[in-house]
This record gives sequence, structure tokens and C-alpha cells, in this order.
Amino acid sequence: MRLMMKWGAFAVLAGCLSGSLAATASAEMTKWNLDKDHTSLGFEVVHMVVSKTQGKFTEYSGTVEMDVEKEEFKTFEAVIQTASVTTDHQKRDDHLRSADFFDVKTFPTMTYKMKSYTKTGDQYTAIGDFTLLGVTKELTLVGTFNGMAQDPWGNTRAGFTAEGILNRKDFGMKFSKMLDNGGLMVGDEVKLKLEIEVIKENKVEKVKN
Repeated sequence: MRLMMKWGAFAVLAGCLSGSLAATASAEMTKWNLDKDHTSLGFEVVHMVVSKTQGKFTEYSGTVEMDVEKEEFKTFEAVIQTASVTTDHQKRDDHLRSADFFDVKTFPTMTYKMKSYTKTGDQYTAIGDFTLLGVTKELTLVGTFNGMAQDPWGNTRAGFTAEGILNRKDFGMKFSKMLDNGGLMVGDEVKLKLEIEVIKENKVEKVKN
């Protein structure tokens, strides 16, 4: 009788331990891919002092490694095709693709690689290397993790909102014209506005022969 009780207690303990290990195993760093259909990589720059011009990039790829249970991140990397820049104005977009701005023939991509981040409350501050026109500078992005959800097709999705500011002249993008009032036709400061959605990459188990 005592032996049966001991084995019963052991079974309960083993079951609890197994459940605990399973929960721990489920909370781990996993890879997520940017969903282009639900991501917006936008920017805003002052035009002629009196207004702001907005644009975005439509071709890019990227990955995130994170533990969504702990809301912890390991990597965030993105590659953006500079020729995909658009402000919904053909003549202006052609100028942006020229050597005066993005010089897309010489520099077809720009990249971002996160190096570190800190968290204060619900806000994340990420520091990464941003490469534009062959020049690499640190870029700080500040944002929030918006949570996780399951879509009707069985995919696990997560979302982020982030913003940043850079000076385009720091990367050698120096084109501008002075106005009669002394202001610049195109501002130097560029505001980045990112709405990012990622899809969890499904692991494919190898079949043993």
C-alpha cells in the first residue's frame, strides 16, 4: 500500500514537472517574418518649411527573433529596396531615386540591424546599425509591442509600432535648395513611422529515413 502511494506521489510530481518543462519549452526565442501586406515603413520630411511630405517603401524583407511570452527580443533585421520609395508623385519619386537622394542604381538597398534594446514600462528603445548610401550610423527606434493573435488560417501574428528620427546629411544625402526666405526646400530631419506585423515561422520537423 505504501509502495503504491509512493509511486502515485511520484507520478503526480513527474506530471507537474513535465508540465512545467513543457511550459518553459514553449516560451523560447522563435523566428518571425515581416508580413508585407500588413506592414508600413513610412517617413515624413518638411517641405519648403510650410508643409510635410510623407512617403513609404513598398519592397522589403525582415525577421525578428523574440520570446513573445516574456516579451523579449534577440534580433531585428530588415533589408529595404530603395527603388521602392513612393510619395504618390511620379516626378518627385523619380528624383528621390536619383543620385541626389537614394541613388538606387549604386545603392539598391538600405538595412537595419538591432544591436541592443531597453524596456521602460511598455516602451522599448532599440539601438541598431542603419546603413544608407553605404554609410552606417546608429539609429534609435522607440516603440511598443502590440501583442499577439491567431489568424483564421492558423498563423500566429504579432505587431509593433515604432518611430525614429535621422538626419539625412549624416548619410551623405546632401541635396537641397535655399528658398528666398532662407529656409530649405527639403528638410534635413527625417521622421520614421513604422507599423510592423510579423508572422511566426513554422518549424518543419525532419523526417527520419
